[in-house]
Amino acid sequence: MSNAVAQDDTPVQSISQLVEILAQGCKPRELWRIGTEHEKFGFIRPEAAQSSVSPQSGRPAYAAPPYAPAGIEDMLTGLRQSEPDNWQPIMDAGSIIGLKGQNDAKGAGISLEPAGQFELSGAPLETLHQTAQELNEHYEAVRPLARKLGLGFSALGFHPTAPRSELPWMPKTRYGIMRNYMPKVGKLGLDMMQRTCTVQVNLDFGSEQDMVRKMQVSMALQPVATALFANSPFVEGKANNYLSNRARVWTDTDNQRAGMPACVFDKDFSFEKYVEWALDVPMYFITRNGKMRDVAGRSFRAWLNGDRQDGLEDVRPTLSDFEDHLTTAFPDVRLKQFLEMRGADAGSAEMMVAQSALWVGLLYDDAALEAAYELVRERPWEDYAKLRALVPAQALDTPWGEGTVRDLAAHMVGIAMDGLQNRNHVDEETGQEEWAYLAPLTALAAGAPTQAERWLERYYGAWMGDASRIFLESEI
Repeated sequence: MSNAVAQDDTPVQSISQLVEILAQGCKPRELWRIGTEHEKFGFIRPEAAQSSVSPQSGRPAYAAPPYAPAGIEDMLTGLRQSEPDNWQPIMDAGSIIGLKGQNDAKGAGISLEPAGQFELSGAPLETLHQTAQELNEHYEAVRPLARKLGLGFSALGFHPTAPRSELPWMPKTRYGIMRNYMPKVGKLGLDMMQRTCTVQVNLDFGSEQDMVRKMQVSMALQPVATALFANSPFVEGKANNYLSNRARVWTDTDNQRAGMPACVFDKDFSFEKYVEWALDVPMYFITRNGKMRDVAGRSFRAWLNGDRQDGLEDVRPTLSDFEDHLTTAFPDVRLKQFLEMRGADAGSAEMMVAQSALWVGLLYDDAALEAAYELVRERPWEDYAKLRALVPAQALDTPWGEGTVRDLAAHMVGIAMDGLQNRNHVDEETGQEEWAYLAPLTALAAGAPTQAERWLERYYGAWMGDASRIFLESEI
């Protein structure tokens, strides 16, 4: 869901220019859209690994596919060839690293995470029915091509079997810069890059005041989303006592750019406050003459102030530099010209759409948003920040007040249900209403096990300790 302005080489001369970048995201309600992004792990199907005529012959079953040959590069080129009018390649130093949508796929994109996790960045859509249809169409396009290559794809929060050393790196310049920098600022940054998958929904705001209310509500409740969507209980083939190992990884990735920034909960939070926070997030790169320059660890604020820094001596910051910089901040809710909900593990198709439904219901109806705000204000903001570190282990059973996070989730889902009912978007063909997409979350709030807990039951039962069984059972 890209609302970014065109490449702008205007020199930055004031913070107000940077504030205006965010303010340009304000839209009237009739233009609010839903953009869903979801990632999935590729794996080599066992029958392909064992077949002498398969392109995967001799490779280990369930291993991650390489970029090339017969891997992720072929997935991208194959999708482009299947819909040449819809997709244009995105290149990096001669390698295809993604697809940009046009015509029927306008606004959508396909991109690669560092180890080849395959991501659909969905188009801005009006209804959840369209979101569900987009997901289904994407899967229908991916499946036959993957099977032809001897591959499968599974949507899970953390790679269940592979150590990092067995995972590939995609030929993307940005990831090379991050790969070198991550070990300097956290213990688990490379795990985040190579071994995690998420689903997020991107939503609009109408004004600065609307942004503030939505940002505060969604930031506080991200740990509850983490609990609801927990789907990563295995590490290197073993249960590791976390239901969302993906969320655990984020607690020690790079805390200068991730987590729940305290400024979001200030009474005077604003576009400018977010800009001020972002200016102190260490930089990764700048782009000049079509090439990325590694400036990891440098200060955008110091650069803006004219202070000398290695790698930046000969250039001054532009508006596009700051827009790029905003994409390198990783808070649980990221503010650009829309809001990105970033707290959930990737999961089943039903859960992918439910994640979008949850936040649309909470944030796109005025009464629901006000009810959600009143709910979160029952406790200090600091309590939600503390909750972020607790839910990866126990998810919905994490203690909360006199009960558990499941109780908080039930209130949250109930408000979202009201919000979706108030939207009253009915699918013309099926008669289905948007609130129906909340069904998996309603069951969880009522006591059903999380996705992670279901996998653990399989692991200790029918799988007899073989975590690799998860690939085929979770295959898209």
